[in-house]
Amino acid sequence: MPEEIIQSKPGPLRILGVDPGTNVLGYAVIEIEQKQIKAIKIGVLILSHLEDHPEKLKRIFQRTSEIILQYRPHEMAIEAPFYAKNVQAMLKLGRAQGVAIAAAVVQNLPITEYSPKKVKQSVTGNGNASKEQVAAMLAQILKTTLDTEYLDATDALAVAVCHHYQAGSPLSGLGKAKDWKSFISANPDKVKK
Repeated sequence: MPEEIIQSKPGPLRILGVDPGTNVLGYAVIEIEQKQIKAIKIGVLILSHLEDHPEKLKRIFQRTSEIILQYRPHEMAIEAPFYAKNVQAMLKLGRAQGVAIAAAVVQNLPITEYSPKKVKQSVTGNGNASKEQVAAMLAQILKTTLDTEYLDATDALAVAVCHHYQAGSPLSGLGKAKDWKSFISANPDKVKK
């Protein structure tokens, strides 16, 4: 555990997106300045060569911590495990997610979790879009070419972009308010008369 809490650097908003996995973990850091989204870092952590599950979790914690220290994001968005018939796979995925979250918690980073369907809906307008469709839409949004060898990386990018879009939504502040009345009270400029 670090001796001091690392503070995010001032300047443009940075969001770390994580697509957890025990064989391949995707991550992406985006920067938002004047409503422009720029990908700062997109990558994957390959763990499939490791057989020891605790070693995989250790590497996830270490790499997530390194990314946070290097890129100093202000927030982290992470994809929630989806329903699966294989209970063991779900447990392993949940552990991977928990370890990535723990790395962010240690650095005092706010965390938001999104379902895969919410991420796809936010980025493509279709909650049932394929990984390839999500990657293609992200390339258009960012006006760049994305390497789609590992779709886990573009999935992590989608989680970060989804978080940015949700934070920009007029309803996003409701998450901090306990009800509509509290939201309206805190945001009178959003009420049409």
